[in-house]
Amino acid sequence: MKIALMDSGIGLLAAAAAVRRLRPDADLVLSCDPDHMPWGRAPEGVTARALAVARAAAAHRPDALIVACNTASVHALATLRAELEPGLPVIGTVPAIKPAAAAGGSVAIWATPATTGSPYQRGLIRDFAGTAAVTEVPCPGLADAVEHADEAGIEKALAAAAALTPPDVRAVVLGCTHYELVAERIRDAVRRPGRPPVALHGSAGAVAAQALRRIGAEPAPSAEPSTSVAVLLSGRAAELPQAALTYPEGRRLAAVDSVR
Repeated sequence: MKIALMDSGIGLLAAAAAVRRLRPDADLVLSCDPDHMPWGRAPEGVTARALAVARAAAAHRPDALIVACNTASVHALATLRAELEPGLPVIGTVPAIKPAAAAGGSVAIWATPATTGSPYQRGLIRDFAGTAAVTEVPCPGLADAVEHADEAGIEKALAAAAALTPPDVRAVVLGCTHYELVAERIRDAVRRPGRPPVALHGSAGAVAAQALRRIGAEPAPSAEPSTSVAVLLSGRAAELPQAALTYPEGRRLAAVDSVR
């Protein structure tokens, strides 16, 4: 079994780790685009960039392709599916608004400026938020800072987004896959004295499970681990970027890959 994941950058690490938890025996293809990251700076170019990254991944003949990028899912998913399916199942990433809103109360959606306020996200809120009070919080610079492991940039972006988050928020939807790599720091940033910790809702586990369903595979967390991890940086065969090793998800993949 071979699962490919694509993103503008290392945000795909969270979904890759989720795939490996469900199917340690899965070979992985990680295709990202550091030459043009972040895609959200120019939404009109997202589709072209996403197609290039998807084609690079598809050349490795995976069984499924996870679009581990909210911005690409918003702007390019239909185009990717039109080109690659039915031969290659394409699984998009959807912000986890429905589970976050299930308990009611105040919910914030942290997302890139390109996704915040988009008709796509507004439609998800309309269809799945129910009676929950939802605040859309743009997070300029956060994905870029996470991509480059820029500690000062991460802290600055977290503080700015936390200042826009209502103090009574009960749950935060992580509407960019990069944010899952700093999830606990987001929880700390929105923590309010005297209130319980905020629930965080990412998408990595859900898209990994959906990828298996699309190819008719069952979870097998005790399977013999694969050591195959192919990394493509803007179409070039490479190693994981150094910044990826800042995060536990990246270090685990690098450790497995090093035993080949």
